[in-house]
Amino acid sequence: MNDIEKVISEMDFKYFGTGQHKMDADTFFATDNTILLDVRAKEEQESIKLSLTHHCKVLEIPTNEIPKRINEIPKDKTIGVFCSAGTRATIIFAYLKSKGYNDVKIILGGYLPLMAAVMPGKLYKKLNK
Repeated sequence: MNDIEKVISEMDFKYFGTGQHKMDADTFFATDNTILLDVRAKEEQESIKLSLTHHCKVLEIPTNEIPKRINEIPKDKTIGVFCSAGTRATIIFAYLKSKGYNDVKIILGGYLPLMAAVMPGKLYKKLNK
């Protein structure tokens, strides 16, 4: 059995039923030791920059560059994989799991939940805890 087959075979009803593969933006930003992995295309990243300075580090690596740049992604942090609709995030989630990344989450919902998580009220609370 190859690595991706092993990952897929572990994704049973309990795995999906308990939501081990996903995380909403609010929960992700409240978690320590995280990196948001932005797997959108360079053109998308240039159009909408996700600096998230007060929330977490952002690593911009387009989906097609992940295999050759995987060494840039640390294994000792919670990796939240983000794209605009979830498709690329899901693919890269499975790929990273197959490469031994244990703490990987798909950030749910695309742009809207991510932007809602950084609204002024939430940002103010975060900065003034």
